[in-house]
Amino acid sequence: MANLFSPITIKDITLKNRIVVSPMCQYSSIDGFANNWHLAHLGGFATHGSALIITEATAVSPEGRISYGDLGIWKDEHKEKLKEIVDFVHEHDALIGTQLAHAGRKASHHKPWDGNKQILPNETNGWQTVAPSALAFAEGEDTPQALDKAGIDKVVADFKAAAKRAYEVGFDVIELHGAHGYLINQFLSPLSNARTDEYGGSFENRIRLLLEVIEAVHEVWPCTKPLFVRISATDWVEGGWMIEDSIALAKVLKTKGVDLIDCSSGGSSATARYALGPGYQVPFAEQVKHGADILTGAVGMITEPTQAEKIITSGKADLVFLARQLLREPSFPLRAAHELGAEVKWAVQYERAQWKK
Repeated sequence: MANLFSPITIKDITLKNRIVVSPMCQYSSIDGFANNWHLAHLGGFATHGSALIITEATAVSPEGRISYGDLGIWKDEHKEKLKEIVDFVHEHDALIGTQLAHAGRKASHHKPWDGNKQILPNETNGWQTVAPSALAFAEGEDTPQALDKAGIDKVVADFKAAAKRAYEVGFDVIELHGAHGYLINQFLSPLSNARTDEYGGSFENRIRLLLEVIEAVHEVWPCTKPLFVRISATDWVEGGWMIEDSIALAKVLKTKGVDLIDCSSGGSSATARYALGPGYQVPFAEQVKHGADILTGAVGMITEPTQAEKIITSGKADLVFLARQLLREPSFPLRAAHELGAEVKWAVQYERAQWKK
């Protein structure tokens, strides 16, 4: 049997295969509410064979949104439609997680198809952004407000409240978004964190916010349910966060009840240069996995079944997280099973369309 289609158990859940739908922002919410677009978008992956589907970055507060169109879970009213989506995914033999997020200084933007430019606080659909330090992400962008201790405490409380709602909705997994230059990543990276208090300076201080968030989440999220953390394994900038920092962080997170590190990269610097190519981030997952002895997920330009199979078979990662490829081809898991010779269960409505061997 293809290793890509071998099950894996993480705490109290078992994934039927190693294919995960990576969080992908849809910019299609009003006031944070999920709607029928999200039901069709996320539900479709369940009917096409993915084992675990993770929602787009789901804001823990209004000011934590990347754009005014982001999904949210900062109020109880958000739960009803999210539960409908969760129930649908479960009905179709798949699991579902939510990625809890706060964009920090990279918040308050137009939707990508409207130019993606930052919206100033005094403009329509804009608001004041916050960050560990009063440092703008890119030249010409608004300077964020540096969080004081009360502001940091609110961020932690917002993650905790969001995690409680995620449990009440019935999500199987929580992933904390600590990557791509968003708020948690901003605290981790020396490129964006110039603080001189207990949240800045040393490695131990810069990881403090993430550890406080994890501790707070565990107060409301059962220890039997998986907790993932997405990180940017490197800033791709000299003097920034490096793979060695990621390995050190993963070792700490393992002791705090984190089950898997989702290894992405970049996002902390507008001038960073990436070595793009097929599977270009897979080595980060491999180094973190073996360096910290923890489960990892590989992401980034994974587009072919044989490529995904090799990642799992060679032990470079435990899960493969697919994004754009699944937008192009939601039935990728079914094609992969056919090409790799694995037996999978099709939705009965689609059985007539199976490829012939």
